[in-house]
Amino acid sequence: MTSDNPVLLFIDDTALLSSIEFALSVVGIKAAAGSDLSDPAAAVALVVDRDCAQGLERLADLRRKCATPAILLATNPTRALRASAAELNAILIEKPLLEDELMRTLSLILQSQKAAI
Repeated sequence: MTSDNPVLLFIDDTALLSSIEFALSVVGIKAAAGSDLSDPAAAVALVVDRDCAQGLERLADLRRKCATPAILLATNPTRALRASAAELNAILIEKPLLEDELMRTLSLILQSQKAAI
């Protein structure tokens, strides 16, 4: 699985960020810090950590700029947070990240984008 465009990561937790960057690099997906790309629409996907500074607000702001597939990471999400993620058309993945749910989800996103081309 490869992608020319990066997955934008909006994650403040250094350990989580490093582990996701490593996992992506192993399967050939480029990752970039969210602040490194001026146009989020150029990304293959957005991964936003709810625990990141204003994570949900950041996701809402990104949604106003682009329709790039988005994943929201959250620990113990409430019903209200689940509803907010759905309203923002984001896939909610619970932390701690167990098994390979994040990688499976990104793989599906990449496959659907390749099929659309």
